[in-house]
Order: sequence, then structure tokens, then C-alpha cells
Amino acid sequence: MYPVPMTMQTFAALLVGGLLGARMASIAVSVWLLQGIAGLPVFSGGGAGVGHFFGPTGGYLVAFVVMAYLAGLYADRRQLPTLIGAFIMALVAHGLCLVLGTAWLSLQIGVTSAIELGLAPFLAGSVVKSALAAGVFLAGKRYLVVFGRRR
Repeated sequence: MYPVPMTMQTFAALLVGGLLGARMASIAVSVWLLQGIAGLPVFSGGGAGVGHFFGPTGGYLVAFVVMAYLAGLYADRRQLPTLIGAFIMALVAHGLCLVLGTAWLSLQIGVTSAIELGLAPFLAGSVVKSALAAGVFLAGKRYLVVFGRRR
């Protein structure tokens, strides 16, 4: 897909947040982005470099930190999260990512094109990834509780 590829990066940002908590997730996702800036091929398609932050995907990349933080806040505040609550949190985080990413993209290609290429194609996938993330988050949270870890 051009100019914004469809990936599972939003799913990963949600899981990192849900399983690490807000503070550690923000740090982990930020370090991942810094690795990409430093030249490691961690972005979609094996991409790397600071240019990705100034290109069409820059807003989405920055939004990954926000997504992880929001998921982490939910996890930090909920001792026993619910499937519906986790799903709603994931939808809100995906929505914020799409808004930030589309806003940045619109500065480069215009609002109408940004909505057509950077928002609309990702709506259904965001719902599916939110449902998957909620289920995996709950399973992971329960696993960590069973084995005596804080998260």
C-alpha cells in the first residue's frame, strides 16, 4: 500500500504497552524508533533512517509511542482488565494513531488524499487488530499474574 503500508506495528505497540505498563512501554517504543533513526532496519519493509519521520509515515511512527503509553496506562490502572475495556482502549489508541498519522500525511498530500490513502484503508484493520490485541493482552496479563510477575 502506498504511501502508508499496512503492518502489525500498531498491534505490537498495544501489546508492548499492555504488558510493560505506560512508563516502560514508552521507553521501549522510543528506543525502537531511535534504533530506526540510527540506521537499523526496523521500520516497515526493512526501512531505516530519520527520513521516515519526515515522510508520509512520520505521524504514525510518533503515534506508536502514544499508543503504547495509552495501553500501558490502561494496564497500570486495571488489576483485572476486561475484554471489552481492553478492546475499547485499543480502538481509542488506534483512532489516535490514525488521526495523528493522517494529520501529518495531509500536510504532504492534502486532506482528501490523506483520508483516502492514510485513513480509510486502515479502519477495518484497526478494528480487527484491536480485537486481537485485547485478547492477547488479557491472556498475557493472566500469564504474568500466574507466574508471579507484577504485570
